[in-house]
Amino acid sequence: MYSYTEPRENILTYQPWYLRTGDDWQPCRLAEGRRHGKGVVARLDGCEDRDQAAALMDREIRVAREQLPATAPGEYYWQDLIGLQVVTLAGDPLGRVDHLLETGANDVLVVAGEREHLIPFVMDRIVVDVDLEAGVMRVDWDKDF
Repeated sequence: MYSYTEPRENILTYQPWYLRTGDDWQPCRLAEGRRHGKGVVARLDGCEDRDQAAALMDREIRVAREQLPATAPGEYYWQDLIGLQVVTLAGDPLGRVDHLLETGANDVLVVAGEREHLIPFVMDRIVVDVDLEAGVMRVDWDKDF
């Protein structure tokens, strides 16, 4: 599986996991797991053979928000940023954060609006302010970029 945790194998520390089945989220327990290359391999309780494992392929995994450690000031979970309205310092609206990309150097905000903007998530230099309560992120970014 691909994990968004840092480091990747941290996903193995959360119990239970919730697996998406259609529109439902089913709780499941991890039996064992380990880092493998750039991903993580895991076996769930009750999953004993290849056919059972194959039936779980391409499922989204989530953990409950309460399971996550609290963030320090100026730190955010990606989920907190998705959906925020993004505006420039001049007040020009760029759109909403659609998703983020991990590039290695820094994360990149994908902002969907009249056009798509790819904005490096660099606090205090490019991302000037994140107001989760107001649902707004201010960026030092040219609207024509």
